[in-house]
Amino acid sequence: MRRRRAVAAALATLVVLGVTTACEAGSDDPPPSPDPQPSASSEAKLTVAVTGTEDEIAAYTSVIETFDSLSDDAEVSIESYPTEAALMARLRQGGAVPDVFLASRDDLAWLLEQGVTQPVDQLLDERGVDFGDGYSRDGLQAFSVDNSLQCMPYAISPMVMYYNTDLVDFAKMEKRGLPVPSSDPPLSWGFDVFAAAAEFASRPARGTKGLYVDPTLRDLSPMVYSGGGQLFDDDADPTSLTLADSSESLERWLELLRNPQLTLTPEQLQRRPALEWFERGKLAMIPGYRDWVPELRLVHGLQFDTIAMPVLDTSATVGDVVGLCLSADAASTPAAADLMVHMLSTPSVQRVALEGYIVPANLEVALSDDFLQPGRQPEHSGVFNSAVRAIDFPPLISTWAQLERLVAGDLQALIDVPVLDDLAERLQAIDEKSRTVLDPESVEPSESGSESGSPGSTSGDGPTSAATTG
Repeated sequence: MRRRRAVAAALATLVVLGVTTACEAGSDDPPPSPDPQPSASSEAKLTVAVTGTEDEIAAYTSVIETFDSLSDDAEVSIESYPTEAALMARLRQGGAVPDVFLASRDDLAWLLEQGVTQPVDQLLDERGVDFGDGYSRDGLQAFSVDNSLQCMPYAISPMVMYYNTDLVDFAKMEKRGLPVPSSDPPLSWGFDVFAAAAEFASRPARGTKGLYVDPTLRDLSPMVYSGGGQLFDDDADPTSLTLADSSESLERWLELLRNPQLTLTPEQLQRRPALEWFERGKLAMIPGYRDWVPELRLVHGLQFDTIAMPVLDTSATVGDVVGLCLSADAASTPAAADLMVHMLSTPSVQRVALEGYIVPANLEVALSDDFLQPGRQPEHSGVFNSAVRAIDFPPLISTWAQLERLVAGDLQALIDVPVLDDLAERLQAIDEKSRTVLDPESVEPSESGSESGSPGSTSGDGPTSAATTG
């Protein structure tokens, strides 16, 4: 709640800014220039970096080429990368910063620390971008820092639960007296229904398993948030994880995740990643994001749908949020801002959304058939839109990847150890270990030099996501 109140204040500032700008536009004085740079007589040479699959890159390219053909002020070249992480890896190594580029919220802290970007709210507001009803409030929250919008939200994909509708058949479950989702269509469910579905779908004779959740910090986060807990000790300046405070919630989940009758075994995961088991029809449920949809649609015979993450005490999930950012050293800030407005326009976002990989932050597109794509799997794509409101955003930290690596072995041990009778102690040890990354100055040298902060832990550089491979 502290986090949401803080960001709500930032959004209120954006709204006031929009009203002030509108009033100034109606006065006799001309509006101030958005940038001190004078307009060049020749075209500004801009570079825009986009990310995604070949189909997504083709969609972005089409959008940008349209702008390029219509603009007399800019000449645009395009760089493409398979993921935002690939682009960020180049920037972290000192590569040239594109004038406009897509970036994940996970990298926002680093971008701000390095002074890579400049705020975009005033520039976009002056160009008529609708911050009020036109965009996901949660997306705006995700990129609001210091009362300014640092990047413009472009796509906001919440983690949802994918399920095989042949293995998880709610009609058959109801006939057998098992609990089923209370809503029709089934957009959400309680933990007891989820557990019953996992047991129903686990058929030893058919070689099917009910569920798999990768034991990573990100994938376990919804279990913490849904139980009313928090992942960190402070929303603004975290110094430690607080998993131990959620031991009761995690214990309920671990009863399922540790059950070899219900979930994939280490031997199965060594043969192929969890997503491939799902595609083969041998795994009933797996959490994931919207970008899986096009791939799953191509799997012959696979019938699948999506539903919100299970609810313990409250609806909660995490999200993959991507924003359109503007370089602090853009060749021409006005021209780059014009390009951003074009890329953010409804027709441009529709073109990208049609490929099926993103959940648009543009609400007009998110609620349209361009995104919902009726008649195609998943049947209930609206779940992505409703689940956005349940996203809990972690604090902005530049060491997230390092933290995940540090505790990877400890979280894996929660699944692998034969007997887990000391869960609270293990979680407390993980919390203490996290301080070596989040608050290293408070850690004694002997502690920071240790890699084994909890019982049964393995190397912090051990394997990470088996579920998201593929």
